Amino acid sequence: MKLFYRKYGEGPPLVILHGLMGSSDNWVSIAKMISCSFTVYLPDMRNHGLSPHSNLNDYDSISKDILEFADEHELGKFFLAGHSMGGKASVHFTMKYPEKIAGLLVADISPFRAADTRSKEFNQGLKLLRIIVETDVSQAESRKDLDTILAGKVPSAKFRAFVMKNLRRTTGNKFEWKINADALMKNVGKIMDGLPCESGFNTPVSGFPVIFLKGEKSDYLRSADWDDIVRIFPAAVLKVVKNAGHWIHSDNPEEVTGAFLSLLE
Repeated sequence: MKLFYRKYGEGPPLVILHGLMGSSDNWVSIAKMISCSFTVYLPDMRNHGLSPHSNLNDYDSISKDILEFADEHELGKFFLAGHSMGGKASVHFTMKYPEKIAGLLVADISPFRAADTRSKEFNQGLKLLRIIVETDVSQAESRKDLDTILAGKVPSAKFRAFVMKNLRRTTGNKFEWKINADALMKNVGKIMDGLPCESGFNTPVSGFPVIFLKGEKSDYLRSADWDDIVRIFPAAVLKVVKNAGHWIHSDNPEEVTGAFLSLLE
């Protein structure tokens, strides 16, 4: 699958994967802040942003997309990072193709199955996805109209702005959703999936820096998962991002930027 992407900076290649209902432009500010140290690639993942749609949205298919993207751009060994769903995808890819990875950063997500189903923030995300599926935006004439339509369903202005990033104008000057919400809803069980904690990890993945970031106010990455994470990635380092919830890159961009730069140390 040929993914839409944005590119910034110069230096060793770094691919950053956004989360569920996100897109490449969620990470533009961070990309610009580290553009003196990395060549940053921000792809829209399948069924998101301006990338192609598919009925399939699991971590095997996403890993194939990343491999195709890396080969197309001749990245060789590259740094890989991901937030939330993108973090799980990054872990999946790294375990499958460790020889491709120069360093890994996982932003506020546990790589394990079902850990995030207990998260209030994850349930909020699922609610927003349902709202996108159920909301017809084709008759709205302006973004102000859309904000009014969504205000009754999404009281938080912050969450409304996040949802509205998934809108675009059609050639007929109507609004439509860019995101393939129907496919994501059908695959939500696979998106929530992850590594089974109970399985044995007989071959640890090592040879490059690994950083897990946890938002101080977020419950996506549980302390109970850390021993299993270290069994997979013996070199893994945990960094808590202060005053940040799940959207750590917007809540505390300075600390997140510092974590990216530490991959080069």
